[in-house]
Amino acid sequence: MTAFLPLALPDVILVQPRRFGDARGYFCETYVKPVYAANGIGADFVQDNESLSAQVGTIRGLHMQAPPFAQAKLVRVLSGAIYDVAVDVRKGSPTYGQWAGARLTAEGGEQLYIPQGFAHGFCTLAPDTRVAYKVDAVYDRASECGIIWDDPDLAIDWTLGDGEKILSDKDRILPRLKDFDSPFAYQGTAASER
Repeated sequence: MTAFLPLALPDVILVQPRRFGDARGYFCETYVKPVYAANGIGADFVQDNESLSAQVGTIRGLHMQAPPFAQAKLVRVLSGAIYDVAVDVRKGSPTYGQWAGARLTAEGGEQLYIPQGFAHGFCTLAPDTRVAYKVDAVYDRASECGIIWDDPDLAIDWTLGDGEKILSDKDRILPRLKDFDSPFAYQGTAASER
C-alpha cells in the first residue's frame, strides 16, 4: 500500500509508493488519482515535465507560477537523487516563510507533493539525475516567479555543505522572500480536511 506522510508543513506530502518485486525487477503504480485524492492530493494534473542535471550540486529553484497559472507539483526521481524543498509563500499562513524538505531517490521511488502557494526547488545529490514531475497548470512564461535559493531568512539546508552549487543565470538573481510580493493568500490547509 502506498504511504502518504505529511512533512513539517502538513500540506507538503511525502509519498512512498509500494513496489512489487520479483526476479525480473519490480512493478509500481506511480500515480492513481482516486487513491492520491483520498490522501490529500486532489490536484488535476495536466502536464508532465522532466529535467536532467548532469552534475552533483545543481540547484533548480526556488520556482513557482503566479495565479491563474499556479502549479501544484508531484515530483519523483527517475535516476539519481535529489534533496527536494517546498517553501510556504501564502500570505497569512501560520507557516509562511517556513520550508520542508525530503530526499528523493530513483532507488527508493519516493515522491513529494507540493501544493499551489509553495515555492519549489531541488538540489542534485548524484550525477546525471533525472527528475519527473506532474503539474496541474500548463507552463506560462509570464507567470514565472521565484525566490533566491540561499535566502538567509529561509536558511535552507540543501545538504551539500560548502560544495560547489550550479545554478542558471535566472535562478542567481531571484529576490529574497522579504522582497517578494507573493500573489498567494492563505485559505486554510488541506491537511485539516484529512
